[in-house]
Amino acid sequence: MIKLEKLHKSYPIGKDSLHVLKGLDLHIKEGEFVSIMGSSGSGKSTLLNIVGLLDEHDEGKYYLNGQLIEKLDEKKAAILRNKFLGFVFQSFNLITYKNALENVALPLYYKGIGRKERQKIALKFLDKVGLKDRADHLPSELSGGEKQRVAIARALVTNPKVVLADEPTGALDSTTSHTIMELLKEINREGMTVFVITHEEDIAAETDRIVRLLDGVIISDVKTNKKATV
Repeated sequence: MIKLEKLHKSYPIGKDSLHVLKGLDLHIKEGEFVSIMGSSGSGKSTLLNIVGLLDEHDEGKYYLNGQLIEKLDEKKAAILRNKFLGFVFQSFNLITYKNALENVALPLYYKGIGRKERQKIALKFLDKVGLKDRADHLPSELSGGEKQRVAIARALVTNPKVVLADEPTGALDSTTSHTIMELLKEINREGMTVFVITHEEDIAAETDRIVRLLDGVIISDVKTNKKATV
């Protein structure tokens, strides 16, 4: 599903450059539940941005669902993101003046789906995350955990192949974090590939495989005892 070969990424800093990813090799198969761990500056956010087609790599190869990703303009990148990827962010990234239903339905608008059908589909996904009764609430009227569940529903509404979650529990207390991880596990059990960026050991331990980054290189890649991955 996600295959990286000898991936490099640098950023210019004045006259110099910062080499962030240093020849990464990583293969995530369809249906895996993987966490990427590392301290600040390890390269995990850069990795997520490249996998999520929000940034480009400098060298190496990136395959998404068997397709070589290279020299994409923003339009092509947006089409692929909409087709294959769903995003969940630490800060939820909900639109403050739209209610939960409208936030979840938004990706369907960009797919050209009519308003009535959008709302019907969005309500189904709100129900999936246990928030059907909060459909008409604004983000300001929701708890942190509820906001993150709305964000997960929004990520799922286009039926992506991969969910990319960037510190999805970073703004939540431990009990709510556990609820969110159980929801991601349920999504994974249904066959979806889930890719989580985290710095929290207990969150990573909930996934099936932990990949650790340090200074732009993978220092370990181990399967946990949660379940065997194929």
